[in-house]
Amino acid sequence: MDLYNREIVAFSIARTPRLPMVMAMLGKALQQVKDAEGLVLHSDQGWQYQMPAYHAALTARGAEVSMSRSGNCLDNAVIENFFGLLKSEFFHGQKFTGVERFIRELRAYIRYYNHDRIKANLKGLSPVEYRIQALGTATT
Repeated sequence: MDLYNREIVAFSIARTPRLPMVMAMLGKALQQVKDAEGLVLHSDQGWQYQMPAYHAALTARGAEVSMSRSGNCLDNAVIENFFGLLKSEFFHGQKFTGVERFIRELRAYIRYYNHDRIKANLKGLSPVEYRIQALGTATT
């Protein structure tokens, strides 16, 4: 998630949490950034984010690794808020007929969240609209 506009930049999903899944997500996220120099990528202290390959992929692009303090969920408040929305707007009350359908619908929800779901703190715009507007203002 980009903290500037709360846009989901990249995600990956798998039946079990494994390092290749996390590295694939990181690769997708870094593809979205032309220049990662000075980028700060924050995570919790999950085992996958402590792996040398994860750190090496970030530092090779000039990005800085940031991890939440142990036992302090407030460090991840923004993404935890997103997960709360995801659960209430997408997951609760749903019956998915299989993993593939769940993945399709999750992708659709994230697209909706990024492109259509307005946020009051983004002046009533969606995350993508807010980013586009900001970039347009910056170039004029």
